[in-house]
Amino acid sequence: MASVLCGAMALVNGRSVLSVAFSAIAIPLAALRSVPWVARGLANARPRNVRSVISVGVSLLLLMVFGSLLASADATFNEFMNRLTPSIDPDKASWWIFMFVVAGFGAFGACYLVTSPAQIKDEGARKPGTLRPKDYALPVGVLVVLFTGFLATQVAVLFGGNDYVQRTAGVTFAEYARSGFWQLLWVTVLTLAVIGVVARWSAKETVRDQMWLRGLLGALAVLTLVIVTSALSRMWFYQEAYGFTVLRLLVGACELWLGLVYLLVIAAGVQLRAAWLPRAVVGTGTAFFLALAVLNPEAIVAEHNVTRWKETGKIDTYYLQQLSGDAVPAIYELPEPLRSCAIWSPRLMPVHDEDFRDWNLSREKARKLLADNPLMNSCQEDRPNR
Repeated sequence: MASVLCGAMALVNGRSVLSVAFSAIAIPLAALRSVPWVARGLANARPRNVRSVISVGVSLLLLMVFGSLLASADATFNEFMNRLTPSIDPDKASWWIFMFVVAGFGAFGACYLVTSPAQIKDEGARKPGTLRPKDYALPVGVLVVLFTGFLATQVAVLFGGNDYVQRTAGVTFAEYARSGFWQLLWVTVLTLAVIGVVARWSAKETVRDQMWLRGLLGALAVLTLVIVTSALSRMWFYQEAYGFTVLRLLVGACELWLGLVYLLVIAAGVQLRAAWLPRAVVGTGTAFFLALAVLNPEAIVAEHNVTRWKETGKIDTYYLQQLSGDAVPAIYELPEPLRSCAIWSPRLMPVHDEDFRDWNLSREKARKLLADNPLMNSCQEDRPNR
């Protein structure tokens, strides 16, 4: 999906927020508009090419009809044909036909965008903003004061620790961390929307307008960046207390990326030029996505859970069973019987690949580990029948 979105952005070739948003639906819309274009192209094709396609189609039809009749007439010939033709699963065949049609329409849409580029109004062509400092100073200033007060309490929590939290909030530090992360994530996202609206519609003609804009939005962005740090620390403490999961890792990575986005926003606000910002946001998001894929989230989660077990003696083997073969090398660091109890599951016990297309490096490593270090049978009676 990330590669498709980046390809669509390259085809649209826009730099504004509107063009980046349009890129997400550009190819599907272009695919619909390309139907008459493709039909005209086929109608104008040379007769020789059309006749070649018809000839191939008729040949396949004759082969299917007469081949099936001859195969049903003779068992030996039927066996010979079965060896020549691959076995086809109807469900898989339907899925691949569907994907072929979708990919074909996507290719038509991409080609149509190349020949007929989308005309999107650029950011620079819009009218200048009309919001004066007196219009947005109070709303943004209220948020700045509110965020400052919130961060002041975070400093007290940081130095007060668990005793301070239990005395003021009546919960443990782990429960305190768990209860606030999602709210801080929403604060981060909504503040980004506020900054975007004010930056887009505010006046920037005079030096005074620019100073007010830089001062208020810069302060709001810096304070939100500190809130991002607070949210990340809460997620870390939460995972230290309750264990690491793939979802928590991905959400934490998303929050980290939002922190990077705020750094980009601050950089754009210094010069009050943000034409490059939409593409930079998408580019960094794609880079984070690829980095997560390379780093292997399930392996990271398994490694941290094993490390947590070594430090605390606590581990959730049921959750480890839900992971894939990527987690097997890390789980093998556990002693028996924890190792066998964690690995003995359909997802972690790799099966043999049907052919080369099913080969997977993680499953291959897991198979070698299982072959060199067989599991115990201590958890065999507890696992479900397969």
